[in-house]
Amino acid sequence: MPVDLSDVPAELREPVAAALAAVGVDDGHLAVEIVDAARIQELNRDHRGKDAPTDVLSFPIDELGPAAGPRELGDVAICPELCVDMTLNETVVHGVLHLCGYDHETDDGEMLALQAEVLESLG
Repeated sequence: MPVDLSDVPAELREPVAAALAAVGVDDGHLAVEIVDAARIQELNRDHRGKDAPTDVLSFPIDELGPAAGPRELGDVAICPELCVDMTLNETVVHGVLHLCGYDHETDDGEMLALQAEVLESLG
């Protein structure tokens, strides 16, 4: 069964699918929600203890780390008005890679390199 993208806004399905293909996830589910600054600040405060707005948050479910195969990935929340350093496509790819277990704060550059490859493949 292919990845269920029914809970992803239509304009973001291509970059989400490209990120998932790049990490070998071809079966599973995730959701992407577009939110305003107040909502993302609330999510950041409630789930990360940081009372500040941010551009993207990821909420992984299966916590498998970087792994291919069927996945119940989780949710990504994006605040477009705060995406000042990244495009919306870049932001959603970033969030999806976090759902897939990648973490640019602890790896040796793998996540950001993979993110660049995915974005390059999208043109």
